[in-house]
Amino acid sequence: MTDTPGNVPLSPAAFHILVAVAGEPKHGYGIMKEVAAATSGQVKLHAGTLYTTIKRLLDDGLIRETSAPPGVASDDERRRYYALTPDGRQAAETELARLQSIVERAADSLRPNPIG
Repeated sequence: MTDTPGNVPLSPAAFHILVAVAGEPKHGYGIMKEVAAATSGQVKLHAGTLYTTIKRLLDDGLIRETSAPPGVASDDERRRYYALTPDGRQAAETELARLQSIVERAADSLRPNPIG
């Protein structure tokens, strides 16, 4: 099963990577740091998961390789930066809506029922 806009759910790693590169291009280590910071350390992408998922997202056209963001001096020419594509944005938005729906249903189920 691949992570494409019409094929949700996205894996958690794929969703976190898409969100991490939504603002500006990031390299692999930058993505790992962004995900850890955004989740208060609850999600840690290890190198194997990160780069396997990045390859799949590239193959599916959800992210693309790009140059370093303006003002960022690339000190390592091997460093690859990744940016969100329009299909990637759509896939992330679709997954976000799916997750919000799950959370809303769970919240409704867990609310106390009035006795009456």
